[in-house]
Amino acid sequence: MADRAKTGPVVERVQTGMRMEKRLVKVLKGLAEYHDLSLGDLVEGIVVHAFENRPPFGPESLSVIAKLKDAYGLDYGAEAAHNLREGDDE
Repeated sequence: MADRAKTGPVVERVQTGMRMEKRLVKVLKGLAEYHDLSLGDLVEGIVVHAFENRPPFGPESLSVIAKLKDAYGLDYGAEAAHNLREGDDE
């Protein structure tokens, strides 16, 4: 079987300074670990799928995500995505 790292397009990666909600990052890191990916590779995959309007996760991953969300107390969903506030915004 071919090494997947040697079969795809050649890209140039850059460091980013993204800030993300703490519990969301924990879920993403847990999912990346589950799939034996770096966090950056996981986020790249999610974004590439989103850009093509394709779901990035199958049933197994969605089950893992639900367990990770519960474990880390991630209690909001897509409906809150554009309404998140910093803790000191009260």
